[in-house]
Amino acid sequence: MPARNDELRDALKHAASALKAQGPEFALAGSYALWVHGGPEPVHDVDFVVAEEDTETAAKTLEEAGFRIDRPPEDWLFKAVTGGVVVDMLHRLNGVPVDSATIRGADVIEVLAVAMPVLTPTHVVAEKLSSLTEHHCDFAALLPGVRAVREQVNWAHVRRATADNDFASAF
Repeated sequence: MPARNDELRDALKHAASALKAQGPEFALAGSYALWVHGGPEPVHDVDFVVAEEDTETAAKTLEEAGFRIDRPPEDWLFKAVTGGVVVDMLHRLNGVPVDSATIRGADVIEVLAVAMPVLTPTHVVAEKLSSLTEHHCDFAALLPGVRAVREQVNWAHVRRATADNDFASAF
């Protein structure tokens, strides 16, 4: 079992605390959301979602909290960096703008002693599968997290949400 990644955990708590205190609404997403529900702990970064119209407010909040804001060429996220840790702030998922309904659909769960909205396993799995393409189709990377939360996933919803993606169907 790999050691805990205290730097990632600290960044997760720091970002969530700042966003809770100053806004905007947000939700924990990606592999850390799956970790909250029993998946393996991520080792690379932390993902949060904010509504697309709240992107600049989120960047300002995190910058004021001591994060360095990086704007990569991808137009669907910005990166908040603290120390050597990256927190990805996504405002589009697979080309679809994140809206407040997505965030309100998250469950509030205590994560590392901080209550925060966390996307459901069904939502995260559907998004991860929707991102599969002929250029990025790594089932091996998805299997541990999806296997760990498989009984919490509404598979009928995932199948409907990913019906137009042959790679997701194969998974």
